[in-house]
Amino acid sequence: MTKRILIIGGAGYVGAHVAKALARRGLEPAVFDDLSAGKREYVKWGPLIEGDVRDQRAVEDAIRQAGADAVMHFAARIEVGLGERDPASFYDVNVGGAASLLRAMRACACEQLVYSSTCAVYGEPVSLPLKETEPLKPANVYGRTKLAAEQMIADFGAAYGLRWTALRYFNAAGADAEGEIGEEHEPETHLIPLALKAAAGLSPPLQVFGNDYPTKDGSAIRDYVHVEDLADAHIRALELMNAAEGGRALNVGTGRGASVFEVIETIEAVTGRATPHEIAPRRAGDPPALCADPSLAAKTLGFEARSDLARIIETAWAYHAPRWGVIGPGSTPSPKSIGRFSPSRRETP
Repeated sequence: MTKRILIIGGAGYVGAHVAKALARRGLEPAVFDDLSAGKREYVKWGPLIEGDVRDQRAVEDAIRQAGADAVMHFAARIEVGLGERDPASFYDVNVGGAASLLRAMRACACEQLVYSSTCAVYGEPVSLPLKETEPLKPANVYGRTKLAAEQMIADFGAAYGLRWTALRYFNAAGADAEGEIGEEHEPETHLIPLALKAAAGLSPPLQVFGNDYPTKDGSAIRDYVHVEDLADAHIRALELMNAAEGGRALNVGTGRGASVFEVIETIEAVTGRATPHEIAPRRAGDPPALCADPSLAAKTLGFEARSDLARIIETAWAYHAPRWGVIGPGSTPSPKSIGRFSPSRRETP
């Protein structure tokens, strides 16, 4: 059984949650991160090895130092708009970094990899919910770089026997139940933290990009999956690779979509605060709806998302509110209240 895992980008939002989950299960994570986007304070469940994933020698040294027999790879540029303005940096980190890591793993005879991928590899969906058999036609630089890395990983698997799993996230959100790790990007572009900040009165009104989509309320629909559920999926992928050769790409989502207006409604119900918002034009390339078909992950990994949208927002608010100094009614939910509010589940159209 794999016990020592090197987490590339483990000081970031998802990687840190995975490190915590691994440590809780008696495994031994070490973090490799250059701290350009990750946070030093998020490295609590294993040693930090500072370095750049594009530096093959540094990655080799980290694998050996950690005694790792498996790697989880999270380090990437993720800001979609920035990718369109500066594709060179995205290809450098997302593709060049993956190539460096794969060479280093081969040099160290480290043969198991869980790769953090994205539903952006699909582009504009042909049908919903999205299955892994959907055509791969990414619509932006971010999606194209993540798909290029996936294809490279598959080629290394075919040629050199690498065991791998690419987990295609939908919308990771929420925070751990203890409030130790939360979603804080710089710049922040994700809906839930932006909406919570507007509810807290610490930012201008939330921009709702489009209210004329062909959806039930006119706003875009996305599949929000709790970050702790994502961490569980990574550990299940690791366990699978101990027993199964080859590689696979799997969607990790809930199979349920929530619109922007439903997110706002849930934030208001959880926090007891109005969420100021205003309608802005649609963003180019934003599809009306994205929702996972998680059935292959359920069959392959035994994975099922356990948290609903209310729990996602409750844990995110419990993380952010004290850090923002928010006081008064609805400032933070008590630990006993987390997960109690559960609005009716609504399917994507």
